[in-house]
Amino acid sequence: MPQLFFYTVTGLSGIITALVIQKKNKERVNVFLDHDFAFAITLNAALSLKKGQHLSDDAIETLKHTDAIDKAYQQSLNFLSYRARSEAEVAQYLRKKETADDIIELVTARLRQRGYLNDAAFGEQWVASRSRSKPKGVRALRYELRQKGLSDADIDAALVALDEESLAWQAVENKLPRWQSLDVRTRRKKISAFLARRGFNYDVISATLAKIEDQYTNLDN
Repeated sequence: MPQLFFYTVTGLSGIITALVIQKKNKERVNVFLDHDFAFAITLNAALSLKKGQHLSDDAIETLKHTDAIDKAYQQSLNFLSYRARSEAEVAQYLRKKETADDIIELVTARLRQRGYLNDAAFGEQWVASRSRSKPKGVRALRYELRQKGLSDADIDAALVALDEESLAWQAVENKLPRWQSLDVRTRRKKISAFLARRGFNYDVISATLAKIEDQYTNLDN
């Protein structure tokens, strides 16, 4: 008859004997139970602890969960410090950090409530930035915003006031001199292809070509 082995799973419960702020990270605290290192948590999570306090297994799990939320929240704030992000971008970033889905939901909700995440505002900012630096048409911008994870409603709101003809003109105005020496047919083809790559539709491209011919009739002279 095969011999059976039984294992007793012991918890981490014990008396807090020391709370030590880490030297390399002042925002994290090492917790010692019964004089042995037990785990590390954020400074925020450690504020309710004190030496001599008994921690049960359940209390430790709660602390670790709180720590995971605080850690993910701080990581998200750092990620957002470089530029505005969509909610989907933050969630994707946290998944790469192997953050649990339930914690991602809690963190994104907190960021939303505190004004750090706002997909509607993000969409407007993205369109405004693109319009200044690299003008694009609605089709291209809609694709970009979908890639950022925005809802159709937020995308529509961000694009509703867009003046595509004005943006198309901005996109080509500084490039006209390079096409000046080309014959009309070749020039129209170059401009049309350029604007199509930027996501402008046929009607906007046609209007832009007409404006070029009206205002720059001397290009062929």
